[in-house]
Amino acid sequence: MSVLFVTGTGTEIGKTVTTAAIAAAACAQGRSVAVLKPAQTGVGPDEAGDAAEVERLAGAVTTLELARFPEPLAPATAALRAGLATVGPQEIAGAAAKLAASHDLVLVEGAGGLLVRFDADGHTLADAARLADAPVLVVAQAGLGTLNVTALTALALRTHGLRCAGVVIGSWPAAPDLASRCNLSDLPDAAGAPLLGVVPESSGTLPPAAFRAAAPGWLAPALGGSGPLDLPV
Repeated sequence: MSVLFVTGTGTEIGKTVTTAAIAAAACAQGRSVAVLKPAQTGVGPDEAGDAAEVERLAGAVTTLELARFPEPLAPATAALRAGLATVGPQEIAGAAAKLAASHDLVLVEGAGGLLVRFDADGHTLADAARLADAPVLVVAQAGLGTLNVTALTALALRTHGLRCAGVVIGSWPAAPDLASRCNLSDLPDAAGAPLLGVVPESSGTLPPAAFRAAAPGWLAPALGGSGPLDLPV
């Protein structure tokens, strides 16, 4: 795949760190990588956003942010409150295609979940992914409750005619409970797609060199990982 959209089953579940891990694994293979953040919310004009965090962790990647809104809200709401123009699916898909013309891999990181609104017409990341004809990776939580929201996200993907590339657990706890351990085998059934990665919690706090060295081991080969996914127990 040359363009991969990355969405989550919610917010603060490890979407940015997962994006960085995929970027780092691709860079380790000598591939050129671009990271597109269509709408960054909740940061000021001089603050580092998610794309900058991916670059910090993964290394030499191209980053592009299409819009930035100061309040930590859904992009459409944040744009309205700030009196700024929204970002539509055509703009997102067009930017992804332009980056794909000069990079081996383009990662498009959404905001929150799949159906968060980006503009006043109700367009979402799913609409952009459909225009881009790109698969969507779902980043999910590890523990209790994740099966339902993962299944709902997968259902939404199918409803929009999109392919779920797989699921990555964005923050695997150091001391997983019973639900988390069971979810390793249950998440693929809920998503109708394979489990392609398990990213340890607090991975984003690693020094960048350590992050880049470890990242391929968290991912399956379909995401540029170093081998068969060694599931934690």
